[in-house]
Amino acid sequence: MLPSDSTGGYGWEKFRRDLISGVIVGLIAIPLGMAFAIASGVKPEYGLYTTVAAGILISLLGGSRFQIGGPTGAFIPVLLAIVLEHGYERLLTAGFLAGIILVIMGLLRAGTFIAYIPKAVTVGFTAGIAVIIFTGQIGNFLGLEGMKRHEFFVHNIGEVLRHLSTASFESICVASICLAVMLVLPRVAPKIPPALAGIAAATAASMLLFEGRTATIASVYGEIPSSLPALALPDLSWETIVTMLPSALLIAALGSIESLLSAVVADGMSGTRHNSNRELAGQGIANIVAPLFGGIPATGAIARTAANIRTGAASRMSGVIHGVVVLLVLVLLAPQASQIPLAAMAPVLMVVAWNMSERRAFKELLVKRSPESVVLVATFLLTVFINLIAGVGCGIALVLLYRLREAIRRRGAGRSPAAAFADLVPLSRRRGRG
Repeated sequence: MLPSDSTGGYGWEKFRRDLISGVIVGLIAIPLGMAFAIASGVKPEYGLYTTVAAGILISLLGGSRFQIGGPTGAFIPVLLAIVLEHGYERLLTAGFLAGIILVIMGLLRAGTFIAYIPKAVTVGFTAGIAVIIFTGQIGNFLGLEGMKRHEFFVHNIGEVLRHLSTASFESICVASICLAVMLVLPRVAPKIPPALAGIAAATAASMLLFEGRTATIASVYGEIPSSLPALALPDLSWETIVTMLPSALLIAALGSIESLLSAVVADGMSGTRHNSNRELAGQGIANIVAPLFGGIPATGAIARTAANIRTGAASRMSGVIHGVVVLLVLVLLAPQASQIPLAAMAPVLMVVAWNMSERRAFKELLVKRSPESVVLVATFLLTVFINLIAGVGCGIALVLLYRLREAIRRRGAGRSPAAAFADLVPLSRRRGRG
């Protein structure tokens, strides 16, 4: 494998490849950034600010040559819970603190240890997050009115059931058009970003057929500003830091796992080798800077990283270009983006949830009927019905208990409890999801 920064000389041909990849991935990132922000309980432009600021810095400073960073689906349940409990301003503080924690983790070379998170745990919480994202978009897909956002899955499903009678024919049509384009387009024109094309088609249909009868970004959140906000520090008072530190630790833990998993996927696709500790430090710096522009927490995005490699990226410059493309669209096309119907965002996130759901890995682990299956189901159910902390915490605790029991059983063969940790499968030996 080549080191992540082995460029072998940079010239016009590599820049041309980076330019093409950067433009394509930037166009992919625009609808995703807005959709992830809305699903996280904040305004859509904050997702674009994150894509620009964090995306550029992650590409420049991270440990993977092809990593594309920005807001991701994995963060949605965590960020939404923080916003509902503490508000957007304190979310910025949590993101800032998480960035500092990630930098410290990188300096302490914690990337090596994070690689040993058990597969059953990662698959379980990823599948749980996918369920939360998918079901969380049912209301927008159907155009339900009077919906309130809740932290817990059961309460959100209850909201959907209580408001089914308010379903909008116009919203269902708009969402269905977007979904149809996203499902069909990859088969007939695979080079066109399906999410962008789906949203464009749905927006056109909404304006031509249902003008004024579907909720849009502008009607719900106001017009998207056509520039980045002025630099501003988040609230760093001692009281706020103490309050938000647990949330920051969760963001840092999840972000480190997602970024390193994405880097492993990039290694497998490109034949390079990432530096896990540099990756954590780069992610940390990006998350320190993003809140200064109003951005939400960011991490490595597996699907966008894979698209970056598939479209021929040659270096880190493709990730920088992707951020610049998003900035140019923000500056030049903000009024047009403000007219996107919210119903068109729902299928984008539903498809993201479906793609990240780890269906095959989940089924493989489940049919084993082994301790791994128990860990998988416990992590999945607790992530869905309680929260990510409960799911991951219980999953890791169960793994340690099973390994300890196994070590005790084999004590006669000279096996110690500490040796049981060797059975954990590192991320670097697994195939990632993309």
